[in-house]
Amino acid sequence: MITKADRTREFIIAKAAPLFNKKGYAGTSMSDIMKATGLAKGGLYGNFRNKDEIAALAFEYSYSRMRDDIRARVKAKKTAMEKLLAIVQYYRNYTIDPPVEGGCPLLNTSVDADDAYPFLKKKARQAMMEMLGSLQRIMQRGIDEEQIRPDINVRREVELIFAQIEGGIMMAQISDDVSMLNRILDHLKQHIETFHRK
Repeated sequence: MITKADRTREFIIAKAAPLFNKKGYAGTSMSDIMKATGLAKGGLYGNFRNKDEIAALAFEYSYSRMRDDIRARVKAKKTAMEKLLAIVQYYRNYTIDPPVEGGCPLLNTSVDADDAYPFLKKKARQAMMEMLGSLQRIMQRGIDEEQIRPDINVRREVELIFAQIEGGIMMAQISDDVSMLNRILDHLKQHIETFHRK
């Protein structure tokens, strides 16, 4: 059973997540969170130890929203190739319609955290490894079920797929031009289609 305290914590995280995703760790103040939630300082510190805890949980919230959206699309597909293409399709127009305001939480946090905030860098690294692992499992299953060519270097292809998606998002965000992302996704789709086992 969810307690009132749990609901309050969830509310704070849901309101703080877009702030951190848009403004970064340094750019988001406790005053910003107070304003977004309508709570006094005591209301925040009564539920969280400090800003670091809120930032870490806000990242987890934003990342899980994105991950769960992708999982739902992937789960709806049967073959490994369909699953890979569903992931590419998910990111089409992503910078103008992300699940959490501000864009890709993984990209934003990895750029924001770097070496300045090791606790956030660790969270971003864990999320990246989870995404790479999921892609790798899909591709390996495709090879095992003879849908994907057995000569594919799975690790290399997974890293290239992920890098192109994240790079495309970064380019679209900086240029305010989602067509840059979509062109990269079109190219990526064509590349993935070459994985088909003949």
